[in-house]
Amino acid sequence: MHIYLEKEIESLKGIGKQKAKLLTKELGIKKIKDLLNHFPFRYDDKTQFCKIKDLENIEFNVSIKGVVLQTKLVGSSFKKRLVAEIKDETGKLELVWFKGLAWVGKLLKPGLEIIAYGKPTKFNDKINIAHPEVDYISKSTHQTKSNVIPVYKTTELLSKRFLNSRGIYRIQKELIDSIKENKNIEIPENLPSKVLEAENLMNRKDAFLQIHLPENLNEANEARRRLKFEELFYLQIRILKQKYLKNEEKLIGHKFPKKELLDEFINNHLPFELTRSQHKVIKEVYDDVLTGKHMNRLLQGDVGSGKTIVAFMSMLIAVSNGFQVTMMAPTEILAEQHFNTLKPFFEKLNIKSEILCGSTKQKLRREIFIGLETGYTKVLFGTHALLEENVKFKNLGLAIVDEQHRFGVAQRAKLWKKNTIPPHILVMTATPIPRTLAMTVYGDLDVSILKELPKGRKPIKTAWMKDSSRLKIFGFIREQIDKGTQAYIVYPLIEESTKLDYKYLEDGYESIKRAFPDVPIGVLHGRMRPDDKDYEMDLFVRGKTKIMIATTVIEVGINVPNATLMIIESAERFGLSQLHQLRGRVGRANLQSYCILVSGFKLTQESKERLSIMIKTTDGFEIANEDLKLRGPGNLLGTQQSGILELKIADLVKDEDILTKARNSAKQIIEEDPNFNKKENAVIKEYLNDLIEQGIDMTGIS
Repeated sequence: MHIYLEKEIESLKGIGKQKAKLLTKELGIKKIKDLLNHFPFRYDDKTQFCKIKDLENIEFNVSIKGVVLQTKLVGSSFKKRLVAEIKDETGKLELVWFKGLAWVGKLLKPGLEIIAYGKPTKFNDKINIAHPEVDYISKSTHQTKSNVIPVYKTTELLSKRFLNSRGIYRIQKELIDSIKENKNIEIPENLPSKVLEAENLMNRKDAFLQIHLPENLNEANEARRRLKFEELFYLQIRILKQKYLKNEEKLIGHKFPKKELLDEFINNHLPFELTRSQHKVIKEVYDDVLTGKHMNRLLQGDVGSGKTIVAFMSMLIAVSNGFQVTMMAPTEILAEQHFNTLKPFFEKLNIKSEILCGSTKQKLRREIFIGLETGYTKVLFGTHALLEENVKFKNLGLAIVDEQHRFGVAQRAKLWKKNTIPPHILVMTATPIPRTLAMTVYGDLDVSILKELPKGRKPIKTAWMKDSSRLKIFGFIREQIDKGTQAYIVYPLIEESTKLDYKYLEDGYESIKRAFPDVPIGVLHGRMRPDDKDYEMDLFVRGKTKIMIATTVIEVGINVPNATLMIIESAERFGLSQLHQLRGRVGRANLQSYCILVSGFKLTQESKERLSIMIKTTDGFEIANEDLKLRGPGNLLGTQQSGILELKIADLVKDEDILTKARNSAKQIIEEDPNFNKKENAVIKEYLNDLIEQGIDMTGIS
């Protein structure tokens, strides 16, 4: 980067120390290069004109070309306003100012041809535009002084100091003009010429100039496309390079050629027919471990798609070859469920399995540790407790992490160090990840997807009802219980909140108890002791309690096939992904299941959209894509992954096509020249070195 761009922004004309300090504090703009990278988020196109007669129902900014008829001051001395009347061939319009009346009045003379830009509103049955932006049309050229105006992100404090969008635009214009005038200021190219030609991209310097000072919208869009491609290209270079390095470092992995236990289980003990997706994923896993290539695979599967049995069959391959396996889950409830579900199968195959959680007693812990170190215990389930230093395996060959997004990178890495040669890795998630996010955040993992539900499963019927329908809901609960099935009722809060007007569990329990005095009811929430949680869950699993009143502790992994009804109170409180996970606690057998979303009456537009989407589809991948559109990638994945998604200009929702092309280009380069030694790829090496010098972390993310 040219030395000029490394200067502090106060060196620019129009920015003193105070404004520079504010820009740094509010927007992180410290150097000239930071200002250059503060891109407009949209453009006001003043080349598209609206007729005055068409303004009646318009709710957005428009440009009106017209002639000034007259200006007049209206109102009392304390509340004066300036009104300018303009006309076009279709009608008349009033422009109104409440500030700067004398200054505006001098500029707007009758007969002057202008362009007024602003949002039309109605006052006293008349359409007007308050405080419009005004450009003047030259009689010789009939052109305004500017046609396409960039709009920049700013803050309330900056706006008060004359650094609103227009103020930032003036500074950007000053900067771009100075770069154009000084031919020595270089913005080095960072994409190979082959990529530029293949994707028909403008050069980097032109892109920076034209994104801030375009002559037309097409020019602005081409500049944005170039800079979006660059941003996503380097994101993919980073991910794919990491994947390449992992493969280089770990070419020698555990080879698992034997599969006797897997064959025995399939031939003699498999209680149901596998789906095509399950067959495909098991083959992908076996192909990975057969060669000795280090497996690093992400298994995505919608709720109820059968990930657990795939994990179990993967375990059998490792144990067939004399290795141990561990499976880590984020909660004790989920770890115990995996253990209890799979233990009978392990016993049939004479395989010793154990479970280790935070609540495991010391005496049992010592026995488990001995079993692991001697190799007697082949499979260990557990929670974060598996990461403790005194958990030592004789020969760990496979590590499985369920609901992997609940664990940080450092936590997962501790598992990999439980053996001299790192174990094969299978990470699983029941939260479907949109394709764009999978390509971005988990691009260094091989991805397997379970798309089908097991045979015989019926789609869950979902309804959205308001609080006023409570008696009807109680009647439906009674119907389901009388059929011999069970119900969940989920609340967002345990107790009443003074700040949030949502239903809460304690009150819900009392009202359900009154409505169903003859029905055994269980309660489950996060503040309960582990033993009490286990007791309540066990009663529900065995059918001793018919209604489970709970918070979101049941969101992941709970499997009670006889539960056919999920009621979610204050459903507007939950995100799409969470609603989908909660709904997935029912519909786990061949019985018809139902989900009722109960909401209040005062809902935001986004809440209405979420609940409408839940009614429309049960497809987790479709829901994940809608969630991405509503919440954005950072919120969808949580803070652990947010750093990688702090994109300056690209949008993972809207720019999937650009992302795909950027990934394909990056993949081809990494495959052909992973160390960027070719002359044509020297620009990549230089740019990456520049990023490292700037202190930007180029290490792993998944």
